[in-house]
Amino acid sequence: MTVGEMTQRSDRPVVLDGPFTTRQLLRIDEALRTADRATGLVFSIYVGALDEPIREHAERLHRQLADPDRAVLIALSPNQRRLEVVTGSQARRRIPDRDAKLAALSMVAAFGGGDLTGGIVSGLDQLASRAGKSD
Repeated sequence: MTVGEMTQRSDRPVVLDGPFTTRQLLRIDEALRTADRATGLVFSIYVGALDEPIREHAERLHRQLADPDRAVLIALSPNQRRLEVVTGSQARRRIPDRDAKLAALSMVAAFGGGDLTGGIVSGLDQLASRAGKSD
């Protein structure tokens, strides 16, 4: 199982196996909450295998989110060395494709240096900064 695949036990999600320590998961969770609060958008992370074609799979995952129009999904498959950033229609107005690509390049650089958590946190910060404050 990966971070993207969670099971429920007594109202708390449990990650059974994945690339992150508890401390790293807490750091990512805090970055997600900070980005959500600062922008009014909904940021999500998926870490796990992505089916071919990769972009279409990431878009399917994005459509399954609670509010896809306001959502930003970072879909990451470390084993496949693939990363996709998917933005909903409202999110895209605030985070143009060019800015999403710049954030992705920054994340990839961190991943290449072996810092999966730092890359995700940095990418979330960059995307939230580009989106700006919620209206």
